[in-house]
Amino acid sequence: MTQADRPAVFRNRIDAAQQLAERLQAYRGHNPLLLAIPRGAVPMAASMAAALQGDFDVVLARKLGAPRQPEFAIGAVDESGWIYLSPDAAGAGADADYIAAERQRQMECIRQRRAQYTPLRPRRDPAGRIVIVVDDGLATGATMVAALHGLRKQHPARLVCAVPVSSPEALALVRPLADELLCLQAPANFQAVGQFYRDFDQVEDDEVIALLKR
Repeated sequence: MTQADRPAVFRNRIDAAQQLAERLQAYRGHNPLLLAIPRGAVPMAASMAAALQGDFDVVLARKLGAPRQPEFAIGAVDESGWIYLSPDAAGAGADADYIAAERQRQMECIRQRRAQYTPLRPRRDPAGRIVIVVDDGLATGATMVAALHGLRKQHPARLVCAVPVSSPEALALVRPLADELLCLQAPANFQAVGQFYRDFDQVEDDEVIALLKR
């Protein structure tokens, strides 16, 4: 691969957020609601909300990890309990009992996060608003599918998905669920989201809480 063929690398999540905000300037001044999928996207959505003169909050969805490979998503669950299952779930060894147990584990995490985050600020109602859902990247796209599905049922005026980078497969999966999809890069050689960031340190709960308290 030549230098010209290599995908650009974001310095960090804030650099990626600023580049997304530049492409979303049409929404500036229209009070958009920036919703982050925790935890990595929270500082991104906060930065973008400031740039676009909007609000920011979190949308809670969790991936369902594969048996013995918890980092590999076989699907995702939204806050209502609705599940998206990947066609690869059965091949990854996830039977009905495993899926039910994994759903329960992730729903408990969602409940804990809602209890932890919501007292810090009132929940923003997406109904009738321009809603921009932000993540730091899409690998399988499962969590974004669950987030968009849950938000669509809350009747936003416009539902936008904004990510710096995605696998081509995830992009194709997510595209029909949003009114607008902004992705800065979807390289064919995608392997992992962190591959496209120079600084991809984990975002901790302390940082999320500090941003929500503002």
